Amino acid sequence: MGKKIVILNGSPRANGNTKGLIDAFMQGAQEKGHEVVCFDLGRLNIHGCLGCFGGGKDRLSPCVQKDDMLKIYPEYMAADVVVLASPMYYWGISGQLKCAFDRLFAVAECDENYENPKKDCILLMASEGDGIDNSKPVLDYYQALLAHLNWKNLGYIIAGGVLKIGDIKGHKALKDAFNLGKNL
Repeated sequence: MGKKIVILNGSPRANGNTKGLIDAFMQGAQEKGHEVVCFDLGRLNIHGCLGCFGGGKDRLSPCVQKDDMLKIYPEYMAADVVVLASPMYYWGISGQLKCAFDRLFAVAECDENYENPKKDCILLMASEGDGIDNSKPVLDYYQALLAHLNWKNLGYIIAGGVLKIGDIKGHKALKDAFNLGKNL
């Protein structure tokens, strides 16, 4: 039985290196029969979290803010797997992805104990730098996030050495992303 996969694409580039990783992953996942929905966050109207603790009153519209997160919430709640896709910005995820992910807290507010729905997770990232010193800070964040949420890591791919649009072409990480999607 196929999984439902939601990709949160934090890249502002429509056809950038992160999108190349996403496309390869999607191709592998769809070949395996999984259902994949991708949200290009930079093209959506999503406001930052207000920290108001006012959400959670309506599962269909969990946040007090009414913006394009309303498109994401039902897909996120139904998903088995959440893919966090982003270029590396200052050894972390992009602001677009962080903004949207923070807003998912409204879903946790639907639970009296602020429990997040249990998900499996994947990280896809394009990065100018390469090597462990470059990727360690973002991997530390990713692992801490999953530990806090009690989510399972299904894998991560950090494609280093890709700065300009198109640098991902022919990169080994594309095959890795395809295989990660296909082997879910």
